[in-house]
Amino acid sequence: MQPVDKNPSSIYSRIFFRFIDWLRHRIALSSLVGDHPIFDNGQFPWVAALEAQTPGIRAELLELLSERDHLPSFHEISPDVGMITSDNQWKTFVFMGYGLRSDRNLRRCPATARALGAIPGLRTAFFSILEPGKRIPLHTGPYNGVLRLHLGLVVPEPAEQCWIEVGGQRYSWREGRAVVFDDLYPHQVHNDTDGVRAVLFVDFERPCRAPVKWLNRLVLMAAPFTDEIRRGKVNHDAWERDYYGKKQGRG
Repeated sequence: MQPVDKNPSSIYSRIFFRFIDWLRHRIALSSLVGDHPIFDNGQFPWVAALEAQTPGIRAELLELLSERDHLPSFHEISPDVGMITSDNQWKTFVFMGYGLRSDRNLRRCPATARALGAIPGLRTAFFSILEPGKRIPLHTGPYNGVLRLHLGLVVPEPAEQCWIEVGGQRYSWREGRAVVFDDLYPHQVHNDTDGVRAVLFVDFERPCRAPVKWLNRLVLMAAPFTDEIRRGKVNHDAWERDYYGKKQGRG
């Protein structure tokens, strides 16, 4: 889930975002893993198994990178991302997200699809690709009912010049290692290197105590019907038809 327009057009969206505003504090208090900018991976037993599958996931990503000029910029899929970036230096290859599921993209990356299938409460998954010199300015996500994971796949050198900072805590990606964080905390990204940085980007349901656990799941089930996410699905479907149509032509 990405930063959202605070003036959504429909009554449904207005009600939805008011409700998650009310719920945020209660989720932080009910969180079974605490409330931190960056988490200890040991709190999520499945993360180690995901890291172990890096070689297969990375191989599929590298094949895609050879044609990344044909991949969409993130703001072309999710218009709300245009509030923080509007150039073509942040590319994406989407597998799923809040009601969107790209079976063609999943079939193209079977090792990645298998790895994603083992993530509890998975809500969003895609490859996130930053071009050399790309910076994403300080911003916050809308909701802490999901936590975010980045699995490092391609990390340029020097690694200390390629980082994410969440709530004032800085982390430099490492290939084959994951980081879990709460994107409701202010965060920014710098790739101040001459190379491409790529990660597997995942949002998953935050473990919470009942009854907040059930309220959170209700929100996550309702999210696909908001204007913002529906527009993203329409945009992705249009890109996918064009991409695979041209790919057949190129083939």
